[in-house]
Amino acid sequence: MNIPDSVNPRVVIIGGGFGGLSLFNQLKNKAFQVVLIDKHNYHNFQPLMYQVATSGLEASSITYPIRKVMQDRKEAYFRMAMVEKIDTENKKVVTDVGTIYYDYVVIATGSENNFFGNAEVEKNSLVMKSIPQALKVRSILLESFELALQTNDVEKQKTLLNFVIVGGGPTGVELAGALAEMKKAVFPKDYPDLDVINLMQINLIQGADRVLDAMSEKSSEAAEKYLHNLGVVVHKNVRVTNYDGEMVETHDGQKFYSKSVIWSAGVKGNTVDGLAETVDRASRIKVNPHNQVEGFSDVFAIGDVAAMYGEKYQYGHPMMAQPAIQQGKLLAENLERLEQNKALKAFKYKDKGSMATIGRNKAVVDLPKSHFHGVFAWFIWMFIHLISLIGFKNKAIVLWSWIYNYFVFDRESRVIFRPYRTPNRE
Repeated sequence: MNIPDSVNPRVVIIGGGFGGLSLFNQLKNKAFQVVLIDKHNYHNFQPLMYQVATSGLEASSITYPIRKVMQDRKEAYFRMAMVEKIDTENKKVVTDVGTIYYDYVVIATGSENNFFGNAEVEKNSLVMKSIPQALKVRSILLESFELALQTNDVEKQKTLLNFVIVGGGPTGVELAGALAEMKKAVFPKDYPDLDVINLMQINLIQGADRVLDAMSEKSSEAAEKYLHNLGVVVHKNVRVTNYDGEMVETHDGQKFYSKSVIWSAGVKGNTVDGLAETVDRASRIKVNPHNQVEGFSDVFAIGDVAAMYGEKYQYGHPMMAQPAIQQGKLLAENLERLEQNKALKAFKYKDKGSMATIGRNKAVVDLPKSHFHGVFAWFIWMFIHLISLIGFKNKAIVLWSWIYNYFVFDRESRVIFRPYRTPNRE
């Protein structure tokens, strides 16, 4: 991989997400050589991915070049590569562009969609875990309307314009709300020769007995009320058993005819080969309170891929940004303590709350000691997401986009760059 030798111990970080970048930034000016490996050369802000898919934001406004983070950093290197295996016996990481030896390796590979073993659903559903996937969702949503214009068959039109979202967590709820607002304010103006209001349907399928089931009941009830008022049909206690690209089947016999099913029903750890004995049922790597992988003192895992069990977190910490960021910060300190032969500090998660937005002036926020929803919650949601973006330019672009969209009731990124269904006439 053409990484120079160093007198300092080498820390190899696999993954440039929230956890990986948090650790990388905290290791600045410390006596380590740091090598960051990721399959992309950018960090993407996952919480706003649904806005890229629904034409609210351009992809470039929620991404940030990893190499820009590394500018003016000594003993810091980035390699764009796919990690194939960790050889713990020989202390090396094997990638598709070469092999690199480590003193410490940190797995921060995040999560991936969990289809619970249903290969047919996985094959035919859309997902939004990466920028290319979000752009694909956007293209297919828009192409569905273009195709609906090409037929007089009302049933075909309904199938094309029936958007089924599986999973009522934050991603599913936010996506459903965004589509509902587009149905009301955008699509009727774009497609005046289609009866958008009657043809377009948004079905949200949730396996639990309430949406946002990880949040408070108060927030869950408010979110469902907002969705109902926007025209989203919420199906609770319903599990998808199959989707063949045309029809969704559920465990209770319901059928939904749709060409566009977006899966957000669950995630699992995005593990790396070489640590199979430490992986739990949710494909997360079991770690101790210091984020050391079980059985190792020089292999660590942080963020979504790490399963740190505790009395309050019997299944590990929530797979969100904050645990990853906090674990990355502490691990930087613990790596120094390891080098100094000092006792390691145990990780204690500081729950700063959770939130979700359902649309204009509609959001729910759960803080450790309070819960609220409505306009104020919506402003809180925007503020937190805005300050969490990397780079002043991204913050400015996103803020301007939100202001523009709010006052003109529009989403200007309704463009199809890479057709998936309509003929590519380039």
